[in-house]
Amino acid sequence: MANFQIRKYQDEDSETVKELFTSGMNEHLPSSFMHVLKEPLTQMLLMCTFCSLMATSQSFLLPVLAVTLLLAGVRQMIVYMFNGYIDASLKNDLSDISETYLRKNNSCFWVAESDGRVVGTVACLPAETAPGFLELKRMSVRRSHRGKGIAKALCRTVADFTRERGFSAVILYTSMVATDAQKLYEHMGYKKMRQFPVPEFFAKIINFTLIEYRLDLEEEK
Repeated sequence: MANFQIRKYQDEDSETVKELFTSGMNEHLPSSFMHVLKEPLTQMLLMCTFCSLMATSQSFLLPVLAVTLLLAGVRQMIVYMFNGYIDASLKNDLSDISETYLRKNNSCFWVAESDGRVVGTVACLPAETAPGFLELKRMSVRRSHRGKGIAKALCRTVADFTRERGFSAVILYTSMVATDAQKLYEHMGYKKMRQFPVPEFFAKIINFTLIEYRLDLEEEK
């Protein structure tokens, strides 16, 4: 068991929390790119481009170059999509964490601290889409401290907070490429409720979806 403690967020944690959130989001770029490469639409586009250029040109280099440029463009669009979400989050709830999570009813933000360093975060607040539930948000654990029980402890902190305030369930949303997070939530008793597309145009094209999970506290043993 790692030596860590979970405490409420303090204003001096702000920059570390933002860095942890940003680095955690950027970890999903490679898996998102691989998801796009496996999509039938992507494979058809690459194949058609390669074959058409092979048929109309006398050079093998041109089709290879065209496919390479297409792949680079797809990756750049994924980076753009993630950067847009990161920027929006930093300007919204993460711009003033105390105001968003600590000064409002039924909301809180915690950090996991190990050897004086913030290595994990989690938050919750009333769910906008599910009245009567709290929503778990901003779960992140530094890569160097994963597998030590920190994420599970953060999940339990949110569940205990929710139960103490008389709410019946916790909901959360995670992306389809966050497979480690999905395994964690399912291990902690969360049930998958639905999967739906991200509303942004490019996300719809690449079939990028979010998954809603729910933990019913009255069903916990």
